[in-house]
Amino acid sequence: MKLRENITVEKIGDKRFSIRLVELENNKEAVLTHYLHNKKNKASKSYREDAIAFTRELLEKEYPTINVPWSFAEEALQLGIFDDFDIPFPPVKNFNFTFIDLFAGIGGFRLALQNIGGKCVYTSEWDKYAQLTYKANFGETPFGDITEEKTKSYIPDNFDILCAGFPCQAFSIAGKRGGFNDTRGTLFFHVAEIIEKKQPRAFFLENVKGLRNHDRGRTLATILNVLRNDLGYYVPEPEIINAKDFGVPQNRERIFIVGFHPDTEVTDFHYPEPLEIKVSFADIKEEKVPSTKYYLSTVYLNTLREHKRRHEEKGNGFGYEIIDDEEIANAVVCGGMGRERNLVKDFRITDFKPKTNIQGKVNREGIRKMTPREWARLQGFPDEFIIPVSDAQAYKQFGNSVAVPAIQATANQILKYLKKSIS
Repeated sequence: MKLRENITVEKIGDKRFSIRLVELENNKEAVLTHYLHNKKNKASKSYREDAIAFTRELLEKEYPTINVPWSFAEEALQLGIFDDFDIPFPPVKNFNFTFIDLFAGIGGFRLALQNIGGKCVYTSEWDKYAQLTYKANFGETPFGDITEEKTKSYIPDNFDILCAGFPCQAFSIAGKRGGFNDTRGTLFFHVAEIIEKKQPRAFFLENVKGLRNHDRGRTLATILNVLRNDLGYYVPEPEIINAKDFGVPQNRERIFIVGFHPDTEVTDFHYPEPLEIKVSFADIKEEKVPSTKYYLSTVYLNTLREHKRRHEEKGNGFGYEIIDDEEIANAVVCGGMGRERNLVKDFRITDFKPKTNIQGKVNREGIRKMTPREWARLQGFPDEFIIPVSDAQAYKQFGNSVAVPAIQATANQILKYLKKSIS
């Protein structure tokens, strides 16, 4: 096919474009990347029309004197005018189930379910830095705010599993029925709304351990009432799963909630049994001595010690902790004392010249923070996982993420029961 000025589809294909962050608030790059990853399966129809329209828009920006026909843009898109992403975790080609990834963060759910043969057909994550990390590793830009109807409108039909590590907001439900209407205004409501509309065969939700006792247990009771009674899913009692039981040296307890569509006829479910694997910090420790910037300054270390002393005098156990090589880490979390409760001793340092502006000197006791890569390993992310953001963002992202091995083991159990339902 040829346009005026002798521009052909082949010429455009040879040129290739890098997908730019064009009007990300309108989900344009998300549409394009999702279409490119799904153009050979049924999910493509959710993205096809807008993907062609956005391709046409980009071509007209590149060739402003030409009115690009729809058919030309479609052929150019099919030809592959966009750069192939050099990514460590491409989509599964021969997949055996499909899933969507809500509140996706940096892709812990996606990595786990891809590892067992799943194909992600939709992703949503509003944080722009998490989106960058997600795209760097999976070649797909997540859609934005899932509370917006336009964002939800792209979710395809007929996927198998809905995954969501939804944030826990306060529920105001005291004295109320505890049903669908009581969750309005919370992020969980949007998850429930999508389940109701799309009717996935199963769902897999993750949240903080404290959800079980939040508001004297009434918050969880409301969530379960919505899932069981309003939506009609079989939902076994939620389970507190600890990451340390699945091969990573981190004491991280999270509540898992799974559910099965009534059509699956699943009426029984058992969460995965802990693995008999002994691990410690030594198993994920940096092989080479980390940069001096991770070693604490003498002034900061003294501040932490004084802070801990004051709390101990009051009978509190709050304060920094040093994890020995043969121990397991505390839960990695963003904010608060997340990093200070996971300090380590590493005497391999030889360069004591500060790499950042610090007060005092670099301590001579070998005390340092764990590195972002060590936090990634604590969460079960392989070393191929790209960290394209600053250390501050990386700590936040891994602290907010799920522990991949625990998610994978539970997802595997879900698959087993789904397979039984059709056998």
